[in-house]
Amino acid sequence: MIGLIQRVIRAEVQVDKQSIGQIEQGLLVLVGMQKNDQIEQADKLLHRLLNYRLFADADDKMNLSVSDIQGGLLLVPQFTLAADTKKGLRPSFSTAKPPAEAEILFNHLLKQAKTQYEHVEAGQFGADMQISLVNDGPVTFSLSV
Repeated sequence: MIGLIQRVIRAEVQVDKQSIGQIEQGLLVLVGMQKNDQIEQADKLLHRLLNYRLFADADDKMNLSVSDIQGGLLLVPQFTLAADTKKGLRPSFSTAKPPAEAEILFNHLLKQAKTQYEHVEAGQFGADMQISLVNDGPVTFSLSV
């Protein structure tokens, strides 16, 4: 499972020009699911997302997590993150989890996130989404579990 995390000042996801999720300061997380990913990987990714220290403390060091600052968490499913891009000029999605299974796994991640954390928003699985954000820093990391 891959989480492309971006520290943001604000972020929003829209479907059909309607806002379906938005946050102020926090993390925008694009989530890609690979063939072998299971619930254990989703749970591990969530733990890392809520506790990964990439917000500045009083000494301007990256020592605080999104939980520490009570920031927003915007989870957006993005199957293209699981693409195999090692060769050729076109991505292969043979390494991605099949859509029906990926949706179940994303929904598990989202449900667990809402159970464990108060400030959670999400994109819509399988939808054509438009995402706007103001990246803070910029700070962007790719987490794989």
